[in-house]
Amino acid sequence: MGGKQSRSFPNKDLNELNLSQRKKSATKDDLPSLSSAAERIRKHTTVHFGYSTLSMAMRGLHRTPCELWELRELQKLNLSMNSLCSLPPALGTLDNLVVLNLWGNNLTSLPPEIGLLKKLRVLFACRNRLSEVPEELGSCTCLEVLSLANNQITSLPGSLGSMHNLTKLNLSHNRIVHIPTCVYTMKGLVFLHLACNRLETIADQIQDLVNLKILIVEGNSIHTLPKTLCFLESLELLNVDFNDLQNVPVEMYLLSKLGKLACHPLDKGLHIIHNPLLKPIQEVLQGGLSALYNYLKPT
Repeated sequence: MGGKQSRSFPNKDLNELNLSQRKKSATKDDLPSLSSAAERIRKHTTVHFGYSTLSMAMRGLHRTPCELWELRELQKLNLSMNSLCSLPPALGTLDNLVVLNLWGNNLTSLPPEIGLLKKLRVLFACRNRLSEVPEELGSCTCLEVLSLANNQITSLPGSLGSMHNLTKLNLSHNRIVHIPTCVYTMKGLVFLHLACNRLETIADQIQDLVNLKILIVEGNSIHTLPKTLCFLESLELLNVDFNDLQNVPVEMYLLSKLGKLACHPLDKGLHIIHNPLLKPIQEVLQGGLSALYNYLKPT
């Protein structure tokens, strides 16, 4: 049932391909043709849950075999946990890609040609060395899941605001001081992760993310929450732990789907106790979320 598990690209074949790339002084006849080398990669692709899939994860790659970019039929490509510092413009030739996994490399940038991947729905580029993302990424309007966590990003280009199909965005563990304006126009967002950045405020425009169910901003320097946050009636998990909050908006009782004070990181509810909350809020919270809401509700 389902499909065959995707197979990793064997070290033997990879070493042979890398060797062929390094023989710069060899004559053309001494080297395998691109098409035959590509065929050697192609034989390691599998059909996994209906998708043409290739895994080259954990292969110690410092660069990708140039023959890889001939496999235009690929729909899922896993290049995670290698030592890649860059990707070539030829990435844009894989225009059937639906999932691209670049997790755990040394990438300092993404090529502008990534914008040619019009069918891309999932992009994992977390745990790299990215300080920015190209404006052309905004052309990937089919994108549903985008993870840029654990990089050195300070902002996002405004073009990403056109990603109206995006439902999950992970920007945690970066260097973001202000939530990028384009994020507030991603109306389809259900999950927004901004933990461990350098945020001090959340803009009033947060109310525009009407489908948001999970908002995680723990580990920042936020000192106040906007009352407009309390208009997100679908919110089921709000994590504001480890910030500088001294008080909460009186409208917080409107967030009825939070349900409870939460302790475990994955629990739904309100995560707030690790803040320098002032009395009487601090004391009221000892009675749980319902006690807080009863205190905040107008009489």
